[in-house]
Amino acid sequence: MPETTEGPRGATTDQPADGGEHRLTLRGFWDALPPAGRWLLSTTAVSTLGRGMTLPFTVIYMHEVRGLPLDVAGLLMGLIAVVAVLVTGPVGVLTDRLGARPVVIAGLAAQAVGAVVIAFATTLPAFVVAVCLLGLSFGIGWPAFNAMIASIVEGPLRTQFFGVNFALVNLGIGVGGVVSGFLTDVGRPATFTAIFLVDAACVLVPVALLLGPLRGVAGRPQPVEDGADPGVGYLAILRRPAVLWITALTFLSSFVGYGQMEAGFPAFARQVSEVSTRTIGLAFAVNTVVIVGLQFLVLRRIDGHRRTRVFLVLVLLWALGWALLGSTGLVAGTLAAAAGVIVFHVFFGLGETMLQPTVPAIVNDLASDRDRGRYNAVSGGAFQVGAITAPVVAGWLLDRRLAGVFVAVLLVCLGLVAVLALALERRITPEVNGVRRR
Repeated sequence: MPETTEGPRGATTDQPADGGEHRLTLRGFWDALPPAGRWLLSTTAVSTLGRGMTLPFTVIYMHEVRGLPLDVAGLLMGLIAVVAVLVTGPVGVLTDRLGARPVVIAGLAAQAVGAVVIAFATTLPAFVVAVCLLGLSFGIGWPAFNAMIASIVEGPLRTQFFGVNFALVNLGIGVGGVVSGFLTDVGRPATFTAIFLVDAACVLVPVALLLGPLRGVAGRPQPVEDGADPGVGYLAILRRPAVLWITALTFLSSFVGYGQMEAGFPAFARQVSEVSTRTIGLAFAVNTVVIVGLQFLVLRRIDGHRRTRVFLVLVLLWALGWALLGSTGLVAGTLAAAAGVIVFHVFFGLGETMLQPTVPAIVNDLASDRDRGRYNAVSGGAFQVGAITAPVVAGWLLDRRLAGVFVAVLLVCLGLVAVLALALERRITPEVNGVRRR
């Protein structure tokens, strides 16, 4: 039986015009970007700076500054993810009908208003409104923003853009966290109000960009001509074998990756590895340094290679990281445990540099311009569900002192991710998989 493959719908060839090879350099990447791509990329770190300032301290602000019970603050943070999942489907449809740019603007506006509301919130209803607005912005962010990127850059440049943008996002969040760590004081509520207002102000930077220099990009799609592909619905998209594989892969990657990094990792490091909060903070800082410092080098190394094979390297790195973290329980409370916790984030961060240039690029190369929003919504929904499920599983296992089972579950899931990556490789064309045409 011949191998089944699914090719790019609307994707363009990524072979250089002269037919020759090119070596990826930072200067070459920047020169190859269209003006819209340069504008968008130049503001990424600034627009995420405010989010980095508030992300580590939102629960602390709710509980220690505004007096909400800790369990209520936790539920409010969970509500953000729930709202994000609920709006992902409609956002994908709106993106395809209205264009990515107006939907992205709406999401950014929701984030700005949510940040302002939370800055002055003192009651539970006010916090509910604020976190719902933040959830709305996060639900819009993945499908609409990725669709907008894909409408601006194509081929290998798209892969590189996703990677560089991810590094800049981490730079903004990392710097923001450091700055707010020095500025905030639970005894002075105004310092927390200030960082949320800064968050809102930073979001206005890309809004101004999209209303100004980028007002002509990713707008409403052209009317469908007779006989043209009008795009398809969610059920038809999910019936494509390649989409099923990439969706399952995205869910598991989120479950063992970002979801556990924000919940399972700190809980494990505190309860099992018995390291200080300072060590955990240092580990997250190391993660940011690895991503920002190595992302472009990784892009250069993976340029032209199969994206699914790159993902297998990610699986190996994350497996080594989780196994190392698990072993710190044998030397709990020692310097060796602290070192293991920090090195875990070296492995994890290096793996992250291979995630962003692969999954979003495959998703957008499978999609056409008329259903790109829905493809990204499917991927974004899978990611959000993984991020919601991860803390639940981590909390249940670690609360019962099943640390070994927790690590084993993650390693088994990573094995499944490897199987899914190889299965996906058989369902997509080499071009969708990042291999250039000769």
